[in-house]
Amino acid sequence: MTRTPTGRLLRVATGHDLVLTRTFRAHAEDVWASITEPERTARWFGPWEGEAGPGRTIKVQMAYEEQQPWMEARIEACEPPMRLAVTTIDEHGRWRLELRLSEVDGVTELKLVHHLRSTEAVGEIGPGWEYYLDMLVASRAGAPLPEFDSYYPSMKPYFDRLGATARDGAMS
Repeated sequence: MTRTPTGRLLRVATGHDLVLTRTFRAHAEDVWASITEPERTARWFGPWEGEAGPGRTIKVQMAYEEQQPWMEARIEACEPPMRLAVTTIDEHGRWRLELRLSEVDGVTELKLVHHLRSTEAVGEIGPGWEYYLDMLVASRAGAPLPEFDSYYPSMKPYFDRLGATARDGAMS
């Protein structure tokens, strides 16, 4: 199945934000549970363990990656059910991420924001986030989980163009 990339790259004071959005016919509290409760995150990203809370570090397993690695995630902000900010640390370095939720009339919009210092690897990063957010959508719907091959390498040129445009100084 061919997937269409949805990510946007926005210039911000500290670099660029890669922003991906998904919409759910559900209350924000329910979507929040899907992104914060370990038994629910296990369905689309991976389980986590530890004592969660702002300023604390948990361990998260990337269950849908080769070798299912574990990484640390420091919780920078937790404002249920509207905002979760984490910094992840793994063999690829340190990533600053935010999940922002907003609800209107029982419809919740989820924005994943990856704060980037450089746009160099956006061609690899973007397709991965598209995949994981569609995994979330499928897990909530009880639908079959998508295959990563539907995202990468087919989406790489789209995200590479976003990164090149950003490096050339144009706004995306």
